[in-house]
Amino acid sequence: MKTTGLSGNEIYCLHKAGYRFGDIAVGNSVHSLGVMRSIGSGLRAIAGGEIASYTQLIEEGRATALSRMEKESRDRGAVGISGVTSELVLHGSNIEFLSLGSMLHTAGGDGAPEQLSFSTSADGQDLYAQVDAHYTPKQFVFGNVAYSIGITGGIIGTLKTLARGEVREFSDIFNTTRHLALERITAEAAKADANAVVGIETTILPLFGTGLQEMLMIGTASHNPSLPEGGVVTSDLTPQEMWNLNKMGYAPLKLLLGTSVYSLGLVGGVTSFMKSFVKGEIPELSQLIYEARENALAILNKEADAIGADEVVGVKMYVYQLGGGLIEFLAVGTAVKKVPGLSSESAELVPQAFTPDWDTFINVAELQIGVDLNK
Repeated sequence: MKTTGLSGNEIYCLHKAGYRFGDIAVGNSVHSLGVMRSIGSGLRAIAGGEIASYTQLIEEGRATALSRMEKESRDRGAVGISGVTSELVLHGSNIEFLSLGSMLHTAGGDGAPEQLSFSTSADGQDLYAQVDAHYTPKQFVFGNVAYSIGITGGIIGTLKTLARGEVREFSDIFNTTRHLALERITAEAAKADANAVVGIETTILPLFGTGLQEMLMIGTASHNPSLPEGGVVTSDLTPQEMWNLNKMGYAPLKLLLGTSVYSLGLVGGVTSFMKSFVKGEIPELSQLIYEARENALAILNKEADAIGADEVVGVKMYVYQLGGGLIEFLAVGTAVKKVPGLSSESAELVPQAFTPDWDTFINVAELQIGVDLNK
C-alpha cells in the first residue's frame, strides 16, 4: 500500500508518462530563529542589497532538507520525486526548513528498488506535459537571495522623493537582487548538466521580523536535445503553455525581469492629495503609473533584443507599495525564439493535464474565533 499526495488527475498523467506513484517523501531541518535574527543586523543598517550571511544560512537549511528528502526516497527505492517544495515553517522561536514531494516508480516494473534519477518541482500533470515535450527532468533546483533596501539606500531614496519620477537607487537594488536569484538557479542547473530550467515559480517572503525579505525561485533542471547548444534556458511558463508553444516551434530562451521604482514626489503628492477630494481623474498619478509600467516593460524588451528573442510571452505585471510614497513595478515574462526540430510525443495533451483539482478541506475556524494558529 502506498500513501501519496498525488491526485487522481496526477496519477493518470504520470501513468501516461510511464510512472506509477509511491509514498510521500519528507525532509526537514530545524534552526534557531534567534540566530537568524542576529546575523547581518548591523550590515543591513549600513547599506541596501543582499545580506549574504542570511542568504547562505537559508540556502544551507533548504539544501539540507532537500538532501534528507532525497535520501529517504533513495532508501525506499524510488526512481524520481515529483511536486517537490521548499518551505519555511515557524515553530515558536525556531524555523523549520521543510521539503515535501511524492516518490515515483517506473510503471510496469516488478517492484524491485530503483536508482533515484531525478527530482522535480512539477506535479504529476506538469511532469507529463514536460516529458511529452521532451524536457527530461534531472533535478529540483532553487535560487535565493535575502536582501534589504537599507538605511543608506533609504536616505538617498527619501531625498529623491522630493522630485517626481524614478528613484534609480531603489530600482538598481531591486533589479540586482531579483536577478541574483535567477543567476543562482541557472548555475545549479548547469551543475546538473541540464540545458533548461522550466516551470520556474518565484516567491517573495518576509523573514520573520528581521526586516529582510527573501526572493526564492524554484524550478526543474531539465534537458531537451533539440535546444540550441550553449548555456541554460529559463522559463516561468506553465508546462502546458510550454508544450503548446513547443508544438508551434517556439523554445524558451530566458526568464526576464524588469523592476522600476517610482516616487510621485512632494509637489505631485500634495496636488494629487488635494484632487482626491474632487471626483474625477488625478492626472499626476495616472501619468506616473503609466511611465513606471512602460519603464519596466522597456527593460524586458531591451534584454529580449539583446539575446535575439523573437517574442516575449506570458508577461505579468505586479505593483508593490514600498512606503514613503514609493511604488515598485515589476514586469516578468519569458523570451522565446523559433527553433527547428522541436517535437512532442503526443499530438494533443490529455484533458487530465488541464483539469484543476478541488480543495476538499477548508478550515475557517481560525477566522471565526479570531486566532491565527500559525503564529
